[in-house]
Amino acid sequence: MTSSEETDWIQVQESPEFVELKRRLRRFVFPMTLAFLGWYLLYVVLADYAHGFMATKVVGNINVGLVFGLLQFASTFLITFLYVRHADRNLDPLAEELRERLEGDRR
Repeated sequence: MTSSEETDWIQVQESPEFVELKRRLRRFVFPMTLAFLGWYLLYVVLADYAHGFMATKVVGNINVGLVFGLLQFASTFLITFLYVRHADRNLDPLAEELRERLEGDRR
């Protein structure tokens, strides 16, 4: 990589568009990660310390622990859906503009 190519990438990294792209990504990823980890930690703590509560029957042989476990999967799919929607609306358009500008400069 030549020094001019390195300079180009440094300029891109410091550009307002790239800074905004990182900010938009972080505004979604960090809170969502904390929420999911908190939800998962709650599940683990309840499974370890609240045996009676987690063993409470909901319907037939289905108990609260099983419902919470299945909700872990559901929350993963929900987070994926929310991220794709967020990326489509807030990240991809800005990233596309930035890419077009960079590729246009090289032509």
